[in-house]
Amino acid sequence: MDLLHVSGSPHVHSNESVSKIMWTVVIALLPTFAVSIASFGFDAVRLTLISIASCVLLEALIQKFLLNKPVSVTDGSAVVTGMLLAFNVPSNLPWWIMVIGAVVAIGVAKMPFGGLGNNLFNPALVGRVTLLISFPQQMTSWPTPNHWLTRQAVDATTGATPLGMVKTGLSQGKDMSELINQLPSYAQMLLGEQGGSLGEVAAIAILIGGLIMLFRKVISWHIPVAFVATAWVFATLLHLANPALFIPGSYHILCGGLLLGAVFMATDMVTSPMSAWGKIVFGCGCGLLTIIIRVWGAYPEGVSFAILLMNAVVPLLNKGFPPKRFGTKTM
Repeated sequence: MDLLHVSGSPHVHSNESVSKIMWTVVIALLPTFAVSIASFGFDAVRLTLISIASCVLLEALIQKFLLNKPVSVTDGSAVVTGMLLAFNVPSNLPWWIMVIGAVVAIGVAKMPFGGLGNNLFNPALVGRVTLLISFPQQMTSWPTPNHWLTRQAVDATTGATPLGMVKTGLSQGKDMSELINQLPSYAQMLLGEQGGSLGEVAAIAILIGGLIMLFRKVISWHIPVAFVATAWVFATLLHLANPALFIPGSYHILCGGLLLGAVFMATDMVTSPMSAWGKIVFGCGCGLLTIIIRVWGAYPEGVSFAILLMNAVVPLLNKGFPPKRFGTKTM
């Protein structure tokens, strides 16, 4: 006779529930979603709804017909996966590629392990990386966002991301003094006037969502702060060592998917460490790997690969930095 049943993580010792947490994350993603709509128009709505619908439907079908478990898509976890997956793709991605990404995220990275609480890797990132490797041309064609604040007309239909411009320019023998004037300003990166995926163009919207989750105690400060601080310190040291070859650390933080990854994906409670020190080490590893891949890797961006690599070592981090006993004061 089973006297004790231990479910998969997340284990939340409060009056919160998995459903409340997931729907809070959805609410925190809404500012970023709003900016993506303002920047990319109906395409942002189209891809986000297709991704969410595909993730929810596939998870429900697998639970009902393959796992013979109660359908639990109302907990919001599939909605979160769908939104994050959509936020990691360009706005002109064909709908059928979006569906493939959802199938990989739910059907490969999540449900075969037993569903929420059992997956080792972040499902949205597995879907995103699979699409990037399988459809590199479609996944690296970046529509130019509308200047929704200044109402300025946009002539180019597609263009490179800031990181892509740097990577291409340096490969052509240019240095940062030549490239810097071609890059978006800090204000533009904060407000969403830079090329990139749906959810990474406006840093301020991501930060607002992060504050919502911190206020509701859905996440803690450890991973985002460790991630961003490590990336900034390492990138700043590189820039100081050779300003002609490396962009400033603050630029690394505001462009690309670093903030989106640090706030919404690295903090996934299922695929991140349980203890405070484990989270700090995890965040530091993500930040370090992100800059290494960005600077010396084949791809301009490195956030997705960095988080997935650190997801793989989470079991070791949980053993090396075990959570405190109940009642013990934590950080």
